[in-house]
Amino acid sequence: MTLATTISASLPDWLTDELDALPSVLPTLEDRMDLVNALADRNWREGSGGPFAAIVVDAASGELVSAGVNVVLASGLSSMHAEVTTLSLAQTALGRWDLGAAGADLELVVNWRPCVMCYGSTMWSGVRSLVVAGDGPELEELSGFDEGPVVSDWAAQFEARGIRVTIGVRHDEAVAVFRAYGESDALVYNARGQAE
Repeated sequence: MTLATTISASLPDWLTDELDALPSVLPTLEDRMDLVNALADRNWREGSGGPFAAIVVDAASGELVSAGVNVVLASGLSSMHAEVTTLSLAQTALGRWDLGAAGADLELVVNWRPCVMCYGSTMWSGVRSLVVAGDGPELEELSGFDEGPVVSDWAAQFEARGIRVTIGVRHDEAVAVFRAYGESDALVYNARGQAE
């Protein structure tokens, strides 16, 4: 076996084709989450990955910095969750790993509380705020995904590190996406040979 030396992941064609049509500015939290929920719903229906999407915006102006979706199935890489993909695209676009450098106030908007992997990725990315549609058990109950052992005080841990957290923006719309996914025959991929 030859050892791999590179990894690669890209946005799915359907999203790449639509990037220029996305709003360049999303002034309200509701506008931002509406886009995230729409991308999440489209993503699983297109077969790219799970029903997850995220964007990075300038917190004050709403200027869109990056948009991404879960591309686990499309890439074959378990780490390519929506948050990791979107944060990485923002870091690539800005040319720096610290999204908070030079006083930048960037915000990650995602359609649910980050899983255990994305929790760390978000915390270490340099974003200054996190906006989620929800944080309860609905995601796992409706979709069948295993989000891992996220600590109960996850939001307080972000706040303690200077990352503002807003929970509950367009909650019901996010739950509707998870419900549709869970009622479909889409692949629910979990580790340890538990793909359904």
